[in-house]
Amino acid sequence: MKTIGLIGGMSWESTQLYYQQLNEGIKEHLGGLHSAKVILYSVDFAEIEHYQMNNQWDLAAQCLADAGMRLKLAGADFIVLCTNTMHKVATQIEHQSKLPLLHIADATGERIVRAGLKKVGLLGTAFTMEQSFYKDRLIEKFNLDIFTPSAEDREIVHNIIYNELCLGKINQQSKKEYQRIMTSLVEQGAEGIILGCTEITLLVNEKDINVKVFDTTAIHAQKAVEVSLSV
Repeated sequence: MKTIGLIGGMSWESTQLYYQQLNEGIKEHLGGLHSAKVILYSVDFAEIEHYQMNNQWDLAAQCLADAGMRLKLAGADFIVLCTNTMHKVATQIEHQSKLPLLHIADATGERIVRAGLKKVGLLGTAFTMEQSFYKDRLIEKFNLDIFTPSAEDREIVHNIIYNELCLGKINQQSKKEYQRIMTSLVEQGAEGIILGCTEITLLVNEKDINVKVFDTTAIHAQKAVEVSLSV
């Protein structure tokens, strides 16, 4: 079994889901008392959030690359970055740590293609919904059509993530807003919805909309289990 190196804490609310789902996945495959071999480096999210909001992506990249190098020294075989947004700097982390990084968009794109879908709506932070690093990877590698909410709705989605979900706050009115926004994406032609922020699964799931939902947290963790168990 390969050792999984987690870079977490962005936020820790979703990182704990990774830890739980990795162990559940290994147990499902191997049974008995088996559990995942995991090394976790959890960052201070306030530091990362400051870099995000001030467009200091080079400093964020260095912080996470340092975490990756520490994971390598500790014995990790590959990196799982427990956040969608910070995959903006995935290349720098992989390059400096000298460890392979399991990209969350690739795992998600594979799952969407396997489901036979092409047109999908994307929810996430403003960075993930508006910048090219995530959408373009899905478009270019998996030939997908990506739908994002209106500017006003993107702001709502983003603010709920940072002001509520990352703080462990689950608000039923916010859930209704997400359902409304997902419905609007379906009305635009989306055949499925990507929960493109690892905290969103705390608020909504496939029961909240009548199309396929792609929970990137669960998909990423499941792919990490596969890689961990691969020869």
